[in-house]
Amino acid sequence: MSEAERQREILSVLDTMAVLSGKWKIPIITTLWLGSKRFKEIIKAVPGLTDKSLSKELKDMAEDKLIERIVFDTYPPKVEYTLTEHAESLIEIIAALRDWGVLHREKVLGTKTSTHCK
Repeated sequence: MSEAERQREILSVLDTMAVLSGKWKIPIITTLWLGSKRFKEIIKAVPGLTDKSLSKELKDMAEDKLIERIVFDTYPPKVEYTLTEHAESLIEIIAALRDWGVLHREKVLGTKTSTHCK
C-alpha cells in the first residue's frame, strides 16, 4: 500500500470518527433505527440526554445527512426525526462497536451485557 493510500484510509477513519463523535450520536441513531421519533420521545429513550444536547446533536446530524427533520402541517405543528438511508449504513458499524464492547466488558470486568441493536 502506498503512502497516499494509507493517508486516504486514515482520513476516512477520521471522517467516520468525526461524524460519530460525542456521547449522544450513536444512542440517538440507535433510537431512531427503531423508527421515527418526536423530540421528547428521543429524550425519554436516551437516559441522561438533555434538551440542549439533543438540539445540538440533531442539528449536527442533519448537517451530516444522518437524519431528516419532517414537519407535519398540523396544529400544533408536529415534527419527527428519522434516519436517512445514509445513516442506516452505520448500523453494521454500531453493531460491531456493540459486539466489541460486550467482549471488552467481559474481558476487563468479567461482566456480560445484554445490549442488542441487530
